[in-house]
Amino acid sequence: MRRVLMILLGLFPFIAIGESGPSRELWWQTQAGENLSEIEKFRVASFEKYSFAGKEVFDSLVLRGMPAQDMRTLSAEFLLDNLHYAMKARKEFPWSDDVSWSLFLTDVIPYAILDEKREAWRPKFYQICRELVKDCQTASEAAQVLNRDLFNQLNVHYHTGRKKPNQSPSESVASGKATCAGLSIILAYGCRAVGIPARLVGTPLWSDKSGNHTWVEVWDGEWKFLGADEYDDKGLNRAWFVERAAQAKAEHWQHAIWATSWAKVDGHFPMVWDLKNHSIGAKNVTSRYAQKDVARGEQKNTRLPVRVFKGKGGPRVVAQVSLLDAEGESKSTILTKAGTHDLNDVTSLLLEGEGPWKLRVEFEGNAKMLYLKERPEGIFDVVLHEEPQADPDVEKLREQWENEDREEREKELVAKVIRVAGKEMRYLEKRFGEAPKEGHSLWISLHGGGGAPPQVNDQQWKNQIRLYRPAEGYYVAPRAPTDTWNLWHQKHIDALLDRLLTNYVACRGVDPNRVYLLGYSAGGDGVYQLAPRMADRFAAAAMMAGHPNETKPDGLRNLPFEIFMGSEDGAYDRNKIAAKWGDWLAEKKNEDPDGYPHRVTIYPGLGHWMDGRDAEALPRMSVKKRVEWPSKIVWLQDDVTHRRFYWLGIQEPKAGQRLVAEVIGQKISVQGKEVRGLQFWLSDELLDLDKEIVVEVNDEEVFRGQVQRSTEVAAVSLRQRCGMVATALLEL
Repeated sequence: MRRVLMILLGLFPFIAIGESGPSRELWWQTQAGENLSEIEKFRVASFEKYSFAGKEVFDSLVLRGMPAQDMRTLSAEFLLDNLHYAMKARKEFPWSDDVSWSLFLTDVIPYAILDEKREAWRPKFYQICRELVKDCQTASEAAQVLNRDLFNQLNVHYHTGRKKPNQSPSESVASGKATCAGLSIILAYGCRAVGIPARLVGTPLWSDKSGNHTWVEVWDGEWKFLGADEYDDKGLNRAWFVERAAQAKAEHWQHAIWATSWAKVDGHFPMVWDLKNHSIGAKNVTSRYAQKDVARGEQKNTRLPVRVFKGKGGPRVVAQVSLLDAEGESKSTILTKAGTHDLNDVTSLLLEGEGPWKLRVEFEGNAKMLYLKERPEGIFDVVLHEEPQADPDVEKLREQWENEDREEREKELVAKVIRVAGKEMRYLEKRFGEAPKEGHSLWISLHGGGGAPPQVNDQQWKNQIRLYRPAEGYYVAPRAPTDTWNLWHQKHIDALLDRLLTNYVACRGVDPNRVYLLGYSAGGDGVYQLAPRMADRFAAAAMMAGHPNETKPDGLRNLPFEIFMGSEDGAYDRNKIAAKWGDWLAEKKNEDPDGYPHRVTIYPGLGHWMDGRDAEALPRMSVKKRVEWPSKIVWLQDDVTHRRFYWLGIQEPKAGQRLVAEVIGQKISVQGKEVRGLQFWLSDELLDLDKEIVVEVNDEEVFRGQVQRSTEVAAVSLRQRCGMVATALLEL
């Protein structure tokens, strides 16, 4: 039988409906790459079990709809299991048997909706959902029951604190949180599990620019919509977003409404978290939602969607928001909505005339006045501060942090090995002198070598532990995890060194403000690279006989930095570049007299080995302490990027991005390009948190108000930068 089927398959090679067989065959075989055998196995097995129905599944699922990434990764077992449960549902549920085969192919059988994590969800969803819908007679009734009960069964509900928008069901279940896209994926999976055609529908941006949204459509003789985890006992085609959807614009992709499709279609679903990803097909279905007879009232650009929150990170509340005239009388008033069911479900305030506008927000007997110079884009969020919180107990938090993960840290310290970021870093240790009251210092000394056999680098490592003798402190020589020329440049080094120094701070009582970085030869290369991008971890750094490669000294604004070089060390122009760095640092010091403390020592007549004279750096370094709260920061992202530097953070760092931030009094100013997603980790060491703070970005005021202290922020900050504890966080 198998041979006969193989002959039949040979007679009908990969004929996609309405498409050229040979070209599509070549296309999918090229896309599958090393995974070709798995896709081929699925093709043969589906035909063997379901005959020409199996061939049509392959044509629809693989040749038309499957993203290239899936072709390269999905197994035949995964695809066959998915197909088995889909076909099982078609036989079991009465509404599924009435669905056309073409619709079943495109909106029931597919194993995914968007770009969510691929997982074998059907067995679990089949077991759960068949029990929920066992008494239902129609697809609409079943979809309603699933929307009412499935989310409670899985214990997943709307919450903006989810990790990512496109969560798979298992990811949402793990946290109990999902936003509209994650909830819609769950509901669509649930419907498909019991044979109901289901697809995701959404808009990248409402026409009033108040945000994006995603919901679900199910097929019951026609497409009907419902909001995921937004059960309405009056039936389908009812939702809070109906009026907003009616104002969609089919001719503008960003304001149009799109429905996912596994069929061959011209459009793609615009996933706002990854707009460059065009792998998911979609149809423009705006005309089904945009109704000409919907009363629009005032022009859309005169209405302002408003949400009010009680405290930073607090609940959304019902508050009265009024537009005031010049005399302070109310011209228009709304009541905002509460809850976290869907944060895009908002009421809008009519803004009459031209700005600026004066608003009054009233909640629990208190009023807050706001002044708008221009109409904000999208939803306007108002945060009402709660009663001042007690200052975080930093010492208690520090004690808790030191005890977290302590057993594992102690094991690492005893074994003298760190395992982070997929790498292992061994190290040697010596201890010198008596610890002062604030704790021992820590000296991290990077060995030379690189681009050499392991035994050569091992020799360099063992030599490094003998190279310097601080008067006091733990002196540690790590062994680079790799033997490449850039052994101290790579991304994993940052995480490994951070774990190393936090182990010593948490478990050995090291003073976090007295951690020093040294390195010789290739280790000096590492100091050139690491000191500017990790300057907020160290009290001082010294580079011996190394080469900086592409890195720049901008980030050293608040870190004492010494350079040591032999005048005859001409390999790779190390001597010339050391002198050039000295010129750069002197120039920066001249421009910024309070920054860039440095010293450059070039020994006449010496080559790569400096006869140990460079050890003169240690006494000078030992009296330096980390500058925890510098009033000015210069942050240049290296090819290895970071999301926080001293008290400044950015959510999406980019290589080469340069930010200059400064605090003068109660004002924070930031200069730089692409300054979106800024974070300010604040402390009373930097400014007075009991007073109003002003933030200017590129000379434009973007915030004015108070920022509350928070124990949660202090705990997170302590983990990020041991010893340097921010007690408030401002995110823009």
